[in-house]
Amino acid sequence: MERLLTLLKQVNSEVDFENNKSLVTDGVLDSIDIISIVSSIEEEYSIEIDPTEIDPDNFESAEAILEMIKRYIN
Repeated sequence: MERLLTLLKQVNSEVDFENNKSLVTDGVLDSIDIISIVSSIEEEYSIEIDPTEIDPDNFESAEAILEMIKRYIN
């Protein structure tokens, strides 16, 4: 989780990724942020995220993002 939180802070240092559980619903993340996060995740974890995974539910919280990543690396 720490690796992911560091990556997320690099994308947007103003967001409290540890505590916010509704990043998309509350408008904290927009589509540009999500694309930046996907790009950073793909580079950091050497994975390619399927476009069908780019769903708001997968980006509501750091935990949701981590669960999505785990589907690719496990």
